[in-house]
Amino acid sequence: MADDKDDKKPEGATARPRTAGRTATPARTPRPAGARAEAPAAAATAAPAAAAAAPAAPRRTLTEFRALRPATDAAAAPAEGVQREAKRDSKGRSYGTGRRKNAIARVWVMPGAGKITVNGRESTTYFARPVLRMMIGQPLVASQRLSEIDVWCTVVGGGLSGQAGAVRHGISRALCNFEPSLRGVLKTGGFLTRDSRVVERKKYGKHKARRSTQFSKR
Repeated sequence: MADDKDDKKPEGATARPRTAGRTATPARTPRPAGARAEAPAAAATAAPAAAAAAPAAPRRTLTEFRALRPATDAAAAPAEGVQREAKRDSKGRSYGTGRRKNAIARVWVMPGAGKITVNGRESTTYFARPVLRMMIGQPLVASQRLSEIDVWCTVVGGGLSGQAGAVRHGISRALCNFEPSLRGVLKTGGFLTRDSRVVERKKYGKHKARRSTQFSKR
């Protein structure tokens, strides 16, 4: 029955084209092959022509660029060949402050025979551990002044390890003030750098800075 209904069509009806309802796009006319190559060639020839027509900017020398630098920068820049002056008191001593952890050391260096006094006692008595005595003597060994400089210092705060580091830092700073030519050697050895490592503070809810409580399953 369905076939009979499809076969019955009114007389004079024409088949509907498939493209009904669609807008037909106009066909593009192909451009000749020579026209495609002419456009890049024209752009390539126009660029040098425009560059030739524009006036060439004058080249500046390095001296002219230096003259444009602000005067503040020139004043702030250190002059070449300037040497540091030695800082000594009336007794021929130079002072330096050293810090490590919670320890602070006040150090004076002076010409002598290599004697080191810490808080009124000999360094061998105050710092009984050999590693601590080796630590405070490192700046003098690096600068080759171990037997030519006497050291007198006071140190407070922290433990023996921190105090030894503070004395070494103070000796290095005092040597730079006593003889500025030693700064390069001490700087290379890292003796002038303040070690900023300190103990981390305790946190609430923990036994220490990061130590947590023991795990308990029940």
